[in-house]
Amino acid sequence: MTDVEETTATLPLERKCPFSPPPEYQKLREESPISRVSLPSGQTAWALTRLEDIREMLSSPHFSSDRRNPSFPLMVPRPIRQDDNKFRPSLIAMDPPEHGRARREVVGEFTVKRMKALEPRIQQIVDEHIDALLAGPKPADLVKALSLPVPSLVICELLGVPYADHEFFQSCSSKMLNRDTSPEERQAGFEQLENYLDELVTKKEANPTEDDLLGRQILKQRESGEADHEELVGLAFLLLVAGHETTANMISLGTVTLLENPDQLAKIKADPDKTLPAIEELLRVHTIAEVATSRFATADVEIGGTLIRAGDGVIGLSNAGNHDPEGFENPDAFDIERGARHHVAFGFGAHQCLGQNLARLELQIVFDTLFRRIPGIRVAVPVDELPFKHDSSIYGLHALPVTW
Repeated sequence: MTDVEETTATLPLERKCPFSPPPEYQKLREESPISRVSLPSGQTAWALTRLEDIREMLSSPHFSSDRRNPSFPLMVPRPIRQDDNKFRPSLIAMDPPEHGRARREVVGEFTVKRMKALEPRIQQIVDEHIDALLAGPKPADLVKALSLPVPSLVICELLGVPYADHEFFQSCSSKMLNRDTSPEERQAGFEQLENYLDELVTKKEANPTEDDLLGRQILKQRESGEADHEELVGLAFLLLVAGHETTANMISLGTVTLLENPDQLAKIKADPDKTLPAIEELLRVHTIAEVATSRFATADVEIGGTLIRAGDGVIGLSNAGNHDPEGFENPDAFDIERGARHHVAFGFGAHQCLGQNLARLELQIVFDTLFRRIPGIRVAVPVDELPFKHDSSIYGLHALPVTW
């Protein structure tokens, strides 16, 4: 067991190739797979680059997700006036036993059976937006026409958030996720969205129905006699932001990746059963929320032969883990028939993504419908001219011009 105290590297963030992790990750994994690194926030933390180490850390009871704790490693400076936040953290920032209880309350909303019931409406939403895309001018921005509105509409209808407010909440989430945003702007975006959802939940509490997730949660709380307004606001915040940002970026990245790999795309067109395996491979290859697996140690613990002391921050570089040759043969190749669902693009352990079934369903419907209805779709500019989100905590594309 080693006990390393010195910072050995600055954590690289930019992907020099849009379809691969930062090249420094491979060097870190080969030379120092568990390293002390400097973060853009000014903190230091351990960076894990091997798949096995990341999964071990995420399944250990000795690491905390509490983002309020000063030991929690942040990629951007800690928000100003953080102690003034009115609401408790959402699921993603809870620890046991609170996390287990809160997750059990809502996990039934995301079962495979529940997602199956949503399928016709999601298909309708996708068809309507492709209708509009085909009726509009060429080239078109797929982000504005399809990638962003589809998951935004789906999560709004699921939660009970008015889609008419989408420009507002998309702007707030963009401020929070952009690493170049000032701490003041980031905090303003956070508070604006928090206040908006506070008012929305208050209105729903006055007249709850079973038509949406928030209404059902309110009725369930009343039945149990454990009403918790703050928890509902936190849940709405998490699901609204994560529910549209992540899937939107995967739609755009997945479209480009499949178009750049026509042999793989041809397999999907010939056999729709290959779409879901292709989605798993796209999730693995891009790993768009790679530092969502950040934690801090609550006790001295050994990971991969290295001693991590209580209070040390840890960044599980899931994009590095998902390209670990010990976990995936020829990891930099895009192979939709790889059949490897043990990636950590959705995290691992107790905090594994709550909405992963919904994300898979949306991606499946979008890709199957898009390439069936617009078989000649192509990227309208050279790929190296596309505006990839090197400035965001969730990787993706700011715009995707396409034509057909």
